Amino acid sequence: MDNDDFRRGIPTSHKVYGEAVAILAGDALLTEAFRLMTDRGAMRDVPPERLLDVAREIAEAAGFSGMIAGQAVDIASEGIPPDGETLDFIHSRKTERMITVSLRAGAILAGAEAGALEALTGYGRRIGLAFQISDDILNVEGTAEALGKGTGSDAARKKLTYPALYGLESSKEKARALAGEAVRCLDRFGDEAQPLRALATYIVERNN
Repeated sequence: MDNDDFRRGIPTSHKVYGEAVAILAGDALLTEAFRLMTDRGAMRDVPPERLLDVAREIAEAAGFSGMIAGQAVDIASEGIPPDGETLDFIHSRKTERMITVSLRAGAILAGAEAGALEALTGYGRRIGLAFQISDDILNVEGTAEALGKGTGSDAARKKLTYPALYGLESSKEKARALAGEAVRCLDRFGDEAQPLRALATYIVERNN
């Protein structure tokens, strides 16, 4: 949808195979997720009710009230006057919900208790927003060599982003604050959550 030529240094699917095949590939991958979740062999040790809960949560996060809604508003808002409420809607749906549901899905399948699930949800919401803010920042001051894709496209298309609305420094402060809050959400966990703590730090320090 952003028509970028490259992702992670290689040509994007729609540039190599055409838009039709790229769309079909995306549809196939999303459908494959639900096929895997309902594979009796792979999921034989998981109670059916947990699988139903996870399937519903992923569908909601990816569907018309989640990622698709965020992406649609993102496209529709190009060139409009900056608006914080719209920006929050876009980021919370387009990025935050997909990251959060990836954490919740694993926890639900593992039978996590309510307190642990709530903590992981809080963590996911914060790193999801921090990730998108960092992505917006990198589009402004990152390099094509480091990112593996073009930069400056957000400004050229007059997209609604955190740097466009709040400025670079305020955006960086917000991303760092969210990462700190995310780490504090993990206080109930021990060393097993260390990779998640490291991930929160990486999200705001990355250059690609």
